[in-house]
Amino acid sequence: MLFYDDPMFLEEVLDNRAQLMIEITERVLEDTDIDYFAFWEDMAYKTGPLLSPALFKKYLSPRYKRVTEFLRSRGIDLIFVDSDGNVEELIPLWLDAGVNGVWPFEVAAGMDVVRLRKQYGSDLLMIGGLDKRALAQGREAIKNEVESKVPWMIEQGGYIPQVDHGVPPDVSWDSFCYFNEVLRSTLGIG
Repeated sequence: MLFYDDPMFLEEVLDNRAQLMIEITERVLEDTDIDYFAFWEDMAYKTGPLLSPALFKKYLSPRYKRVTEFLRSRGIDLIFVDSDGNVEELIPLWLDAGVNGVWPFEVAAGMDVVRLRKQYGSDLLMIGGLDKRALAQGREAIKNEVESKVPWMIEQGGYIPQVDHGVPPDVSWDSFCYFNEVLRSTLGIG
């Protein structure tokens, strides 16, 4: 509600948060290297973003850009956002703000890594997109899920196969192990 009720206060909070991210990361970089950076936002639900693209562009894009420009100036080029739900409307805004990777591509929310790879090409790095629900549906469903996406996605590059969220409790250990076997075999590491 602050977007509407007190936008000036919200902008102050967002500016402070961006500055805090930069300062903490600067301090960490004094002691170690960072391979990649991830924002954790959960900005969407099943049918779309929790905030409008216009609000994201006005309030969040400038702060994302500050952080991503800082990260790139320090040699960190892999910058991801973790958000559940259907984030399709936010992807172009994230890309414009300097983010180049997204996960987990929740299938139940309509996210399709193959379709999005065709749309964005190598501009968008991806992790996830394998339907966690298939793991509870048996071996054939597991094999179909992996084989229908992973070979082509790996061939395109910029993709790490993974279930589209945490593995749910209705997935047996046997099914989880089988998923990993199929995935390893498909990747040629099994």
